[in-house]
Amino acid sequence: MALNDEEPVLVRKAQGLDQMSVDELELRISALRAEIAACEAEIEKKKAQKRAADALFGGGG
Repeated sequence: MALNDEEPVLVRKAQGLDQMSVDELELRISALRAEIAACEAEIEKKKAQKRAADALFGGGG
């Protein structure tokens, strides 16, 4: 069977915000907030590690 005789391959394209429902937008906001919180927690962890290293090795300029 030739490739063009087969069913078309459906590719999921990213939706624009204007194409999303209110529920989808709220879910997206929740997911983004969770990702932001995870990033902020990682930043704080890295800052704490740097402070500990600076305290140990006398850095911190």
